[in-house]
Amino acid sequence: MCSPEGSLTAIRYRDEILRPLVRPYAGAVGPGFLLMQDNARPHVAGVCQQFLQDEGIDAMDWPARSPDLNPIEHIWDIMSRSIHQRHVAPQTVQELVDALVQVWEEIPQETIRHLIRSMPRRCRECSILPSDACI
Repeated sequence: MCSPEGSLTAIRYRDEILRPLVRPYAGAVGPGFLLMQDNARPHVAGVCQQFLQDEGIDAMDWPARSPDLNPIEHIWDIMSRSIHQRHVAPQTVQELVDALVQVWEEIPQETIRHLIRSMPRRCRECSILPSDACI
C-alpha cells in the first residue's frame, strides 16, 4: 500500500492504524470482535502480531493466496470507477484527495451495509468460516 506519506510498514500499520483505530473500535465492540486483515507483510509482521496479542485482539486466520473478501475492495472499485468516469481527471494529489472524499460521501450507506452483511456467506463459500458461524 502506498500513500503520499510512503509505503505502509509494519511500524506505521501498528502506530497509525492498529493502535489509534482498531484498538478503540475493538474495545467498543467488546467480546467477539474479530479483526479481518489479509496476509500483507505489515499485517503479519511480528511487531503487529505481538501488538494484537498484547491487546487481546483476535484476527481471522487468512489462507495464503486466498481471494480478498474485504468489503473495502468493492468500495475502492466503486470509487475508482467513479473517478475514471469524470470528464476531467484529477491533476494533483490534492484534487485526487478531494475527488475521493466526494465519491466516498456519495456511496449509499445501503451499499456498504449490503457488503458487510454478505461477509458470512462469502467467507463460508471460501471455507474460511464454518457453515454455522455468525459474524
